[in-house]
Amino acid sequence: MMSRIVTGLLFGIAAGLAIAASARAQKTDGRLTLFIIGDSTVKNNTAGQQGWGDPLAEYFDNTKINVLNRAIGGRSSRTFLTEGRWDQILAEMKPGDFVLMQFGHNDGGAINDSSRARGSIRGTGEETQEIDNLLTKKHEVVHTYGWNMHKYVADTKAKGATPIILSPIPRKIWKDGKVVRASGDYGKWAAEVAKSEGAAFVDLNEITARRYEEMGVEKVNMLFADEHTHTNAAGAEINAASVVAGLKGLKGCALCRYFSAKAKSVAAYKPGP
Repeated sequence: MMSRIVTGLLFGIAAGLAIAASARAQKTDGRLTLFIIGDSTVKNNTAGQQGWGDPLAEYFDNTKINVLNRAIGGRSSRTFLTEGRWDQILAEMKPGDFVLMQFGHNDGGAINDSSRARGSIRGTGEETQEIDNLLTKKHEVVHTYGWNMHKYVADTKAKGATPIILSPIPRKIWKDGKVVRASGDYGKWAAEVAKSEGAAFVDLNEITARRYEEMGVEKVNMLFADEHTHTNAAGAEINAASVVAGLKGLKGCALCRYFSAKAKSVAAYKPGP
């Protein structure tokens, strides 16, 4: 038992030193940083699956900007906060940096259970729910999805960095020949938060859905693992290109200054009917 405790303490110390070293390195190498936060559709270590955050790095000039994909599978806008992952990023963030944020796929889960307890309250309001978390064994105040997204934006701005909200990529679900959108829930709420905060918004849900529809069901099936949510490497590349297209469609996109040559082949997204 004692050896396990010591090992755990050493691991925690090592992790803390690594984070501190990373923060010092970013302050001294002169590059800005693009932080990416989200869930398993953004960062995925499961065999046969890949999120769009990793291939996105190739669309940026790494001599000018450091791309850090800090997304992690299974997290929601709520648990990315409560686990302290956002606080670690804020400790590293500096003026001029950027944050791409995409949540929503896991926010619809249970608010309190003994297996995941990751859901947030639906919507963008100020409602709260106090719980004794069955998973963490801690008392917790649960907020809405929108409240969490507001916090990410406000915290980013307070650091002098630029927040960019993305609606969640669509799942591989079709209805009447069209990809089912998130325009009635998390995509809508993400857009509302961006508008109220004056933050940039990339409608990744719509951009990718249109791309899927152009490709057709059979080709889209080949972009996914053996279910409807997680893409493989080819699908991740499609979604990364959709992110770039959305960024190019923004007015006065400061982040676009750091694109690599690869980004030149991607056309800007133009909203339409």
